[in-house]
Amino acid sequence: MEDFTPALYATWWAVLPPLIAIALALITKEVYSSLFLGVLTGAILYAGADFDGILNHLLYEEVGESKYGIIAALSDTWNVGILIFLVILGVIVALMNLSGGSKAFGGWALQRVRSRVAAEIATMLLGVVIFVDDYFNCLTVGSVMKPVTDNFKVSRAKLAYIIDSTAAPVCIIAPVSSWAAAVSSFAGEGQGISLFIKCIPYNFYAIFTLAMMLGLILMKFDYATMAKFEMNAVENGDLFTVKDENAALVDAADEGSDAGIVLDLVFPVLVLVISCVVGMIYTGGFFEGASFVNAFSDSDASIGLSMGAIVALVIIIVYFIFRRTISFDQIMSCIPEGMKAMASPILVLTLAWTLKSMTDSLGLADFVSGLVEGMPTKAMGIIPAVLFLIACVLAFASGTSWGTFGILIPLGLAITAKHPELSTPIIAACMAGAVYGDHCSPISDTTIMASAGANCNHVAHVSTQLPYATTVAVVSTVAYLIAGYTTSSIIALIVGLVMIVGALFFFKSRESSYIVADSKNKMQTGN
Repeated sequence: MEDFTPALYATWWAVLPPLIAIALALITKEVYSSLFLGVLTGAILYAGADFDGILNHLLYEEVGESKYGIIAALSDTWNVGILIFLVILGVIVALMNLSGGSKAFGGWALQRVRSRVAAEIATMLLGVVIFVDDYFNCLTVGSVMKPVTDNFKVSRAKLAYIIDSTAAPVCIIAPVSSWAAAVSSFAGEGQGISLFIKCIPYNFYAIFTLAMMLGLILMKFDYATMAKFEMNAVENGDLFTVKDENAALVDAADEGSDAGIVLDLVFPVLVLVISCVVGMIYTGGFFEGASFVNAFSDSDASIGLSMGAIVALVIIIVYFIFRRTISFDQIMSCIPEGMKAMASPILVLTLAWTLKSMTDSLGLADFVSGLVEGMPTKAMGIIPAVLFLIACVLAFASGTSWGTFGILIPLGLAITAKHPELSTPIIAACMAGAVYGDHCSPISDTTIMASAGANCNHVAHVSTQLPYATTVAVVSTVAYLIAGYTTSSIIALIVGLVMIVGALFFFKSRESSYIVADSKNKMQTGN
């Protein structure tokens, strides 16, 4: 089909499909129909009253070099690579569970983790250590730490929050990560990874998110919706509050052999980490002479992760064959079981990707670009904060942080061409706002996978995490105002951290906050 521009292209109507999907998901607590209705709205806005046009755009349509629809989302090479990685990861998790590795690690960890706080800190530290990729982070941390947090009655919503808060926020301040590679690709020739590194001290949202999470854990309280989930977990032993049939099925499958040892979990995880890192630098040309950092900058995360996962799966299967704790038939049975466990996140991801293509066809990116380009250049100090907020809205509405990078980073560089002293805070603001959207949007793939990693109802994860993420976003806005006028990351960081601490004490003092008392913890866990 030749190029076609819909009548509503690059207007505020482009915001309507993701707005409908997000609003319905939060109201109805049901994500599948909400996402589909958002996709359908996008197709109707694009094609108008043409029924055939709506159906084509909904399923598969080529317009110039662009492809739209559900089939297009499932045939995109990047998306397929991520789906392959997800399925293989589900198979590996099933193997670790069936062999008893997860159970053995849980028993080992419980001998060393003696409190609720320690369980949450251990989960956070593991998330920080796995900084290579947010997808890998979400699913690995969840499968490893779930038995430990369950023992101390940490709600699945709180586990999902910790996982999600050490996924994108950690990747965006780690120079050796798939995110560094993405930012480098949008930064322009000759800047790449060096600009990414310069932006790290100005990436206030990521830094404040980690500070906020640590503060909540150490101060032993929660607020807003999360408080209700945590109270229900501790007082009633209900880790979910919002029931999820898929979660129940996956939990039932987690019961494994009593013959497992800690190595049955540690070895697969290490093999997976190493294989994925090697896979990513391989796609970046490391074995053809590129440096390690440059190889990461030029890597293809989708191909690298799927390639690494396939190699890891083969090695892990050979390991369990030699271990003989589970039979070859049982090993093979984990393949469909792993696919079943990932069916829900794959469906949500597919609909989220399709919704993203709907907003692309309606010109959401061009609409936002017009808003940014229309900003006055006289008040340059306010631009980092404004760009941060625009990035927050765009990433939240579209569910893509990398897409937001592609839209706003080049614009940020153009805006600061005559003001190089502001280039770092402005580019960092674009990155940080994109991370906010990726961190808490219901249609973000990272948010979806954090829910899958914690085996938590997706809407429950979004609704409990949103108040925390938004609190950090408000503080980050103030920090970018300060950085814009002072060009100092240190002053902005100090003020922001003081505000985070102040906010935590404020929320803790409110009656709606829920404080987990040490005495109650000891009584319920038997410690």
